[in-house]
Amino acid sequence: MELRDLEYFAVVAEHGHVGRAAEALGLSQPALSKSLRRLEKAMQAKVVKRTPKGVELTAVGSALRMHVHRLRLSLNDVVHEAADLSQGRAGHLRVGAGAGLGDHFLAAACSAFLMEAPKATLALAVARNAVLLPGLHNGEHDLVVSGIPHPSYKDLTQERLYEDEFVVYASARHRLARLRRVSLADVAQERWALSAPDDLSWRRVHRVFEDNGLPPLRIAFETTSSLIRVQGVALSDLVSFSSRRVLQQAWQHFPLAELRVKELAWTRTVGVSYRKDAYLSPAALRFIEILKSTAKEMAAEKP
Repeated sequence: MELRDLEYFAVVAEHGHVGRAAEALGLSQPALSKSLRRLEKAMQAKVVKRTPKGVELTAVGSALRMHVHRLRLSLNDVVHEAADLSQGRAGHLRVGAGAGLGDHFLAAACSAFLMEAPKATLALAVARNAVLLPGLHNGEHDLVVSGIPHPSYKDLTQERLYEDEFVVYASARHRLARLRRVSLADVAQERWALSAPDDLSWRRVHRVFEDNGLPPLRIAFETTSSLIRVQGVALSDLVSFSSRRVLQQAWQHFPLAELRVKELAWTRTVGVSYRKDAYLSPAALRFIEILKSTAKEMAAEKP
């Protein structure tokens, strides 16, 4: 069995069509068909079947595709490891970060890493867990810093960094800001600003409202930008839900007030995640150490 035949098969599986796959690979259709026949001979089974619209995977083909996907990830890891060892450099680090994390924490960790390793490069992609974790599984990120979901993923190693408390907040001029205690019924009447409906924190808010027999949230403003959301709340009558760590930074610049809603008090665990079977470069291992030390320093500074 030839490695290139497996690669060609993976492209055919992605396109579901021999002609489009051949075009993507820069091969002729006869050459690609010959490769598929060679692979099927080695497998002693059919891996694709012809359809009017192209090709479909057989049961054997579907199983093979899963193994080829893991093989591609392993080969990618080998390339990264070889570059680190042969070129004597720290390498390029690809990090995914949760959209709701405090910018100060990430900026401090990234700056410390780049100062310590001037030959290293770092790409930081900020997104939601629903985007980050599939990207981690597919090898798009070396590691991800975000809220750790429960239950955790069996194929990921997830190390705790810190506990992150979430609170309801509004403009300091909001009518509810004058109250010492705010009930769920009070905030149920308000218009909300949120990040994304499938975000872990927002799923919790929706569930609390539902469990208490309250109508769904009145969503007036939706944005994945924490800064825009915070500023929008500070300048309006909207209420929102966010990490206290993020708000501690925002309070220095915007007139905000915490609304103490007992039922919505929630703490999530923020951690760093990476594939259990993945190669972690010296750069990645060092960045994880810096994340842990930065989290400890910020915990010590917490008033």
